[in-house]
Amino acid sequence: MLADPETDWGRVDIEALRQHLIDMDNVTLHARVAERDSPGGARFEATSDDPAVTASIRAMVRAHVATMNGVEGWTMSAEEIPGGSALTVTGADAQKIRALGFIGVLTVGAHHQAHHLAIATGDAMHGH
Repeated sequence: MLADPETDWGRVDIEALRQHLIDMDNVTLHARVAERDSPGGARFEATSDDPAVTASIRAMVRAHVATMNGVEGWTMSAEEIPGGSALTVTGADAQKIRALGFIGVLTVGAHHQAHHLAIATGDAMHGH
């Protein structure tokens, strides 16, 4: 960003990136996740009693499905549930999906660096 002469400094929003990192922290460290096998994959129910964590879960799961559905040949869907969201992931290799678990599924794909740069530069990837 600093080295890019094309950076539109009027759109730079480091605070939006900070908020996204807070969401990531909330989901990674503070969500409870219950996993259930489903045909061809798994259903992950991420919840919290803390309204801030619940909001983070809902934002992250919805955004991840919107961006990553189809990656690895997986079908992803999100459903709002009390206290959070359910993420259902199915594909040809159910064992891999189950082994990765909720957090592992959220890390799949080489999009994170570009995603964080896009947030910081005002190109709101993931609807964030």
